[in-house]
Amino acid sequence: MINHTFHIPVLGLGFSVDTPLKVARYGIASTVSIVDDELLERMREYHVTQNQREFVPIYKNSPDSRARRITAYLNLLNDLVDEQFEQLKQLPFGQPNDLERYFDLLPATSHLRQGYELMQDYPDGPSKKAFQNLLRSYMQKGTTDVNIMSKVDKMNFDTDGQYTGDENTDALAALRGFAQSNLQSSIILSAGMNPKLYSYLERFTDFYPDSNGQLRKKVILKVSDYRSALIQAKFLAKKGIWVSEFRIESGLNCGGHAFATDGLLLGLVLDEFKQKRHAMLQELQQMYSATLAEKGIHTKVKFTHRITVQGGIGTAQEDSFLLKYYELDGTGWGSPFLLVPETTNVDNNTLQHLARATQDDYFVSAASPLGVLFNNFKNSTIEQQRLQRIENGRPGSPCTKKYLCTNTEFTEQPICTASREYQNHKLKQLNTWALPANEYQEQFNTITEKVCLCEGLCASNYIKNDILKPRENAAVAICPGPNLAFFSRTYTLDEMVKHIYGQLNLLEGIQRPNLFVNELNLYIEHLRKETSAHLKGFSDKKEKHLVKFKNQLQDGISYYKNLLPLIHNQTQEYLNQMHQQLLIAEAHLQAIAGGLLSN
Repeated sequence: MINHTFHIPVLGLGFSVDTPLKVARYGIASTVSIVDDELLERMREYHVTQNQREFVPIYKNSPDSRARRITAYLNLLNDLVDEQFEQLKQLPFGQPNDLERYFDLLPATSHLRQGYELMQDYPDGPSKKAFQNLLRSYMQKGTTDVNIMSKVDKMNFDTDGQYTGDENTDALAALRGFAQSNLQSSIILSAGMNPKLYSYLERFTDFYPDSNGQLRKKVILKVSDYRSALIQAKFLAKKGIWVSEFRIESGLNCGGHAFATDGLLLGLVLDEFKQKRHAMLQELQQMYSATLAEKGIHTKVKFTHRITVQGGIGTAQEDSFLLKYYELDGTGWGSPFLLVPETTNVDNNTLQHLARATQDDYFVSAASPLGVLFNNFKNSTIEQQRLQRIENGRPGSPCTKKYLCTNTEFTEQPICTASREYQNHKLKQLNTWALPANEYQEQFNTITEKVCLCEGLCASNYIKNDILKPRENAAVAICPGPNLAFFSRTYTLDEMVKHIYGQLNLLEGIQRPNLFVNELNLYIEHLRKETSAHLKGFSDKKEKHLVKFKNQLQDGISYYKNLLPLIHNQTQEYLNQMHQQLLIAEAHLQAIAGGLLSN
């Protein structure tokens, strides 16, 4: 039984690294990135010290240090959350404390919340005490889930330059760290399929049903379309690994890295999952059961899937409509929690900039060394540092962590495209090409746009918790989704949760398009940029891609027009505005298409 209908997705590297310690005792699930073991080790030291425990470091050069650091940190989170939760449950009812807060944060639809309200009407006495103990027995802590970007899987070498083996690549070592931890929760696999990583799941018994048919550890796939979700789930089912949740994320209307679809909009993706959900479940159950039988694992439990959605949700009405119309099991609210200081690690300077930001301050960039679109924030200090380094004639960043080293254009071992080493090589090469001034500047900007995310996405956390080391880079990178522009101050956890459940409206008086329209406009702008780039380097293949992109956007607009009469929890004025916004978006799309077809 899950009491809350929303979860907090992973937020960068450091922003949600200890969020479970702040929300899990209230039954709210959240997600920790386990990409950076150096960050986790420093946070383990911080929280061990805060809780008057003995810290035993795991040194970088010790055997299997990456996996062991991750395991140690996750075990610490698990122990501390368990302590918090047990202490909370022992608190008395009827007093202003965390036990009352636990129930007050639950949605009105929660049976546990309804039971709590019924209990309050009981007269004092043994029956009320028994009812209270019954309520305590049904309380659940929020899960501490973890996230791996599947393709962030750097090969590692020892001090002699020898490859340390496939099981010690970054993604596999991180998976091992989670698998060997005491957590009973889920690993979220995002950013595409990594067959080597997926196959490695077979090695760990916690991903298989125990004697009671329970999975101690579960797999969640973060996906942006039905087809890729089914392909990945079938691959895993054939390995005897069950996908417990499909976490659908908007391709562009999200935080962090943005994996744009070919114009396939969120509403159509959700509709396809809704229509095919039962057939997919049956197909995967058959494959999964057959594989378990081959492995000698027998269970009578029929596993099911949760299907959830995240990316750009901003109001209780949107949240409710998504849950009911698409028959979803939950929603994800990420970026708005960056403005909730008690739940996430955002330093005060960045926090104030976010609270005052407008839509123009959020943009999709090519800043990520992964070569994937990255949601960026103009007022981040890392963007200021990047420009200052260019002005000083020293573009690029020192590369210390090396998690995103993928380029071998100039070196035998991979280096990072945000590094000073790479950008120095690349700019020297650029200088030999004798390009016209405008083309040279365009290439220069492309090379120097990359920033160090390994350091930047941790800095805010170090600053807020006062553990920044002397001479350590304090430039903050932050990657909120564009939806955050509509939230204009900092909030308490209670305010944000009540906003999600419709008990409070934090966007009162704010003019904000529906999340489907917001995403559509982001895709149209993306198509405009792609079309402009295409006109500079014409190819039939690219043109076919853009035509497909345009057609799928048009299909999405038609779908949303037909959807309007089915949205019953908005006013007619709101629906009329949404229809008008769709017409404007359609006109913009046709203008772009006209430019494409005329060339």
